[in-house]
Amino acid sequence: MATVSGGRRAKWLVLVGWLIIVAVAGPLSGKLMGAEKNDASAWLPAKAESTQVLNLRSHVVSPNVYPAVVVYDRPSGVTAADKAKAVADAARFGGVAGVVHGQIAGPFTSTDGKAIETIVPINLGASGWNAAAPAANSLRAIAESSADGLNVHIAGPLGTAADSSNAFKGIDGTLLFSALAVVILILLLTYRSPVLWLLPVLSAGVALITAEAVIYLLAAHAGLTVNAQSAGILDVLVFGAGTDYALLITARYREELRRHEDRHAAMAVALRRAGPAVVASGGTVILSLLTLSLAELNSTKSMGPVLAIGVAVALLAMITLLPALLVITGRWVFWPVKPAYGSAEPTTRGLWARVGRRIAVRPRAVWIGTIVVLGAMAFGLAGLHASGLTNAQSFRGHPDSVTGQTVLDAHFPGGAGQPVEVFGNPGSGPQLAAALRSVSGLTGVTQPVPLAGHAYLEATLTSAPDSQAAYATIDRARAAVHAVPGADALVGGNTAVNLDVQRAAAHDRNLIIPVILAVVFVILMLLLRALVAPVMLIATVVLSFASALGISALFFDHVFNFGGADTSFPLFVFVFLVALGIDYNIFLMTRVREEAQRHGPRTGALTGLAATGGVITSAGCVLAGTFAVLGTLPVTFLTELGFAVAFGVLLDTIVVRSVLVTALNLDLGRWVWWPSHLARQPAPEAETLTGEPAGVP
Repeated sequence: MATVSGGRRAKWLVLVGWLIIVAVAGPLSGKLMGAEKNDASAWLPAKAESTQVLNLRSHVVSPNVYPAVVVYDRPSGVTAADKAKAVADAARFGGVAGVVHGQIAGPFTSTDGKAIETIVPINLGASGWNAAAPAANSLRAIAESSADGLNVHIAGPLGTAADSSNAFKGIDGTLLFSALAVVILILLLTYRSPVLWLLPVLSAGVALITAEAVIYLLAAHAGLTVNAQSAGILDVLVFGAGTDYALLITARYREELRRHEDRHAAMAVALRRAGPAVVASGGTVILSLLTLSLAELNSTKSMGPVLAIGVAVALLAMITLLPALLVITGRWVFWPVKPAYGSAEPTTRGLWARVGRRIAVRPRAVWIGTIVVLGAMAFGLAGLHASGLTNAQSFRGHPDSVTGQTVLDAHFPGGAGQPVEVFGNPGSGPQLAAALRSVSGLTGVTQPVPLAGHAYLEATLTSAPDSQAAYATIDRARAAVHAVPGADALVGGNTAVNLDVQRAAAHDRNLIIPVILAVVFVILMLLLRALVAPVMLIATVVLSFASALGISALFFDHVFNFGGADTSFPLFVFVFLVALGIDYNIFLMTRVREEAQRHGPRTGALTGLAATGGVITSAGCVLAGTFAVLGTLPVTFLTELGFAVAFGVLLDTIVVRSVLVTALNLDLGRWVWWPSHLARQPAPEAETLTGEPAGVP
């Protein structure tokens, strides 16, 4: 690694190689947005009953047909002129691009005479929700013309898709520039140099361009699925994780520059000492992200490989391009605080060295007290309602589709415009219709008609289509039609889709979290060559995760007033907190182990904290800041994810890694490393309870 990245001649080859890669990757990375798939198949669980219904309907109707519910309302009551306008508008809607001709239903006037609805199915094609906003705007323009005080809204699946598309509009640019600003600010504060921050940022930018090009090629030619959500998080993750690796390598390089006059030798030692920990950290993140491929939910399954590629390229850039740039620029890049050869290492007398000495006085009291506080924070989990978000709760604010759905709920049956769809074997139609009519919560059961070689029926929900009551009705409907002998019935529709998505997300959470813990444990065991240390670190990881979720739940309920959390929220928080937070575990503990081999476990723990505490805190601030920018989007799920991960990372770096783990290291002493030889190695007599961290020769 040192020869490739920081050699006297090799550094120029590395630089030229990356310049060639960027020249080739640049045009390809710009095509990634065009390769995104935001249609239904890119999100839904492949084997779910509602997905099977969509597949049957696709034989006669595209699965990308989204019904728009055009809602008119006048609080004083609609007039005859309003009704005439709605009829005329329905005819004009047929001219909107993508409208399924002959399928426009309505207009229908509510029983209270205050609202009108017209259902307009629109085929968005392979563009999915990317085409939803233009279609909704076209319908709105027709409906609002000559409205004369009549309120107009676009609701239903198309309206929701349009508002989602608008919420994610510009996500790449917004997140990229926000994350870039956060990274630059924190690097300026960390390095206190007007120049040095450029090297990690340039390396991360190169990594992002390269990763986007690789992902585009795989999406275009190898069937990799990319959607707007995974593409947006990719920007944050590459900059956050990449800058973390850059901070770890740069910190060790600066440390070695004080011990080696030749910068090439300093980089060789830095990469030899810190490189394995950085590679192990990156590998752990990559493997943890790849476990998402086990998910049932397509949006989760596809996110794993996309983000894993991003981290892999970021890791490669930081262990090759960044070292080459650092060696090429020399010591002056650290100006005005250049690490002079022979100068004292400031970490031995810095903040974390002082913290370590205080912890060393009573380590057991420190770790017990810290666990009690973290456990109290975890009690907030009782208020975490991760059972899914309604359409209204999914947005921060009140987009038009939410307002329109509110009007529909007030004046029409709850499921108007979003019917329950039932398929069964030919000949079972009458029995299925009878079964559906017996289900409470359903009304307007249609007569069975032949469709795609099956009997097809529809019914209307009496409750809001995204409510828990509607989900319970779907379960009752499924139980009723499944009981019809020989019908092989399937129940789908928009509400059934949402229900199946929630259940798939719960399945994925329960499956993937234990798998990630197992992966992390095995890697820690192999890297640290011990059993006690990995068990200890895994326990702190779980406690840190629970504490972060507990505090997040309190903020969601009592500060942000969110209505709940998405079913997949705990899984994503766990993946990012554990997979990324393990970086700090690995970097701290590998340094502690290195120092313990030389100076004994107690001094090793203090020296490891003193040497890594500052850089781990800086890395945590970078990662927390980049994830916090997810809050710039008006999407509740991403705001919650950004807050929880940002808070969890700060908690992990400042409290758990630096205080709790250090206290446990000091209290357990050499037994942390059992059963390796370090557990049998007697502590040097020079170690004292409050001794200074040993310097590294």
